[in-house]
Order: sequence, then C-alpha cells, then structure tokens
Amino acid sequence: MNINFEYDDVKASNRLEIMAAEKLDKLLDKFDFVVRADVFFKKENTSSPDTGMICNIRLSAPGPRLFAESSTASFEASIASTVSDLDRQLQRRKAKMKTH
Repeated sequence: MNINFEYDDVKASNRLEIMAAEKLDKLLDKFDFVVRADVFFKKENTSSPDTGMICNIRLSAPGPRLFAESSTASFEASIASTVSDLDRQLQRRKAKMKTH
C-alpha cells in the first residue's frame, strides 16, 4: 500500500507519519484490498481547546473511496479516531464484497 502525507499549517513530522503508517498497516493486515492511503494533517484555530488538530484519511479500494476525518486536541488522538472510523467502513465494504 502506498501512503501519501500532506500538511496544511503544520510542520512535517516523522513521528506522526510513523504513527499513522503503523495504524494503517494494521488495517492493511485485516483488509488486503486497500490500494492507497492519503493522510492529511491540518491545524485549525477553534474556540474550543478540545478540537483543532485535524486528521483526514482517504483510502482507495475497490468501489468508491473511503474517507474519515476527526478533530481533537492532539494529532495522535485524531489519527486513532480516524482509523477506527475507517475500520468500521472497511468492515462494511468487506461484508458487501462477500455477499456478491
């Protein structure tokens, strides 16, 4: 699987890339039909201290692309939340693929 990282108002970080890659590799172990992942890190000024660090992940797999986004107080929590959302989407996609 090919993983692309993009940063918007955030300094590039090897630590974030490694963390995201490890979580995405776990998804790839469960769902081998995923071809590519695009990971976007964005910092946004918000009035709440619990949001503002945004992680978007777009996965390319057979069928429509899968997308998840989360905004929390840290990028680490955003990555975890986004990957868990994608896990649920991939489980549904895999179930549909088996029924046809």
